[in-house]
Amino acid sequence: MGQDNMRQPLLETKGLTKYFKTKRGLLHAVDHVDLQIGEKRTLGVVGESGCGKSTLGRTILRLIEPTEGEILYKGERIEGYTPAQMREMRKKMQIIFQDPYASLNPRKTVKDLIADPLKVYKVPKEQREEIVTRIMETVGLAKRFEQVYPHELDGGRRQRIGIARALVLHPEFIVCDEPVSALDVSIQAQILNLLMDLQESHGLTYLFITHDLSVVRHISDDIMVMYLGVVVERAPSKELFANPLHPYTKELIRAIPMPDLKPEHRLSNSLRGEVSDPIEPPSRCRFAPRCNYCSEACMSRDPELRDVGGGHQVACMLYNKE
Repeated sequence: MGQDNMRQPLLETKGLTKYFKTKRGLLHAVDHVDLQIGEKRTLGVVGESGCGKSTLGRTILRLIEPTEGEILYKGERIEGYTPAQMREMRKKMQIIFQDPYASLNPRKTVKDLIADPLKVYKVPKEQREEIVTRIMETVGLAKRFEQVYPHELDGGRRQRIGIARALVLHPEFIVCDEPVSALDVSIQAQILNLLMDLQESHGLTYLFITHDLSVVRHISDDIMVMYLGVVVERAPSKELFANPLHPYTKELIRAIPMPDLKPEHRLSNSLRGEVSDPIEPPSRCRFAPRCNYCSEACMSRDPELRDVGGGHQVACMLYNKE
């Protein structure tokens, strides 16, 4: 029994789905996604803009209500929790937003921004000040910035405010929604290193969302690739880069800029065709119109996500043969 508890993921989804109503029909933003994240581990979620990865993160936190499916936290279903129950869950589940400026109230100082969650949960003022001081030190914000406003800081320091605000209630699970995409490359490395240090020191579990595979490979234990709302490949990070199987994953890896100017190594993009319409998508592989390996089978049914060994799963008709 003890071993079973050890294997239980911190967070799990089963058939998690989010559709949005439009005039033309249902937009399939997230379509029956199953995932598991072990305690103190990082699952990277990658894909092009519009693939549903941010919607997935927000749906898991119930910032957006799911259309169907299950969300389990430590084995307990939370998709049906009342607002009062979710209020308590918010202490355990937090988010770091993509834009470190738009997500901060420009009328509040750094100190007040970080203290806001503590006020919501009615933490006494004396304790609030002590906690804010400690968290600012933890994320690398000097005390002299307490009375500074967000517009007076650079992007890296603004994102440190967002990280501090996510940490202030001592959560266990954090959705990192493209937390470095709006930052300069040099600052990206600082923030990634900070997130990894915090994970180790605070025992955090991350869902790390990004469109950049070169970023996610350094922070993730496992990587899940999404395309138009569905998972097309999932594997341990090292395995995915050593042996990508889905044609879309291969193209994402090939798109990573390499510091090599030899003509044969220059970036080339072999993707063809247009992205499929996510509104009422037909029953076929959603990547088929852009795939160089597309067959009749790909156009007739959805490939299932199948295990090919070593924790590696892929949804492609090349590996769905009976």
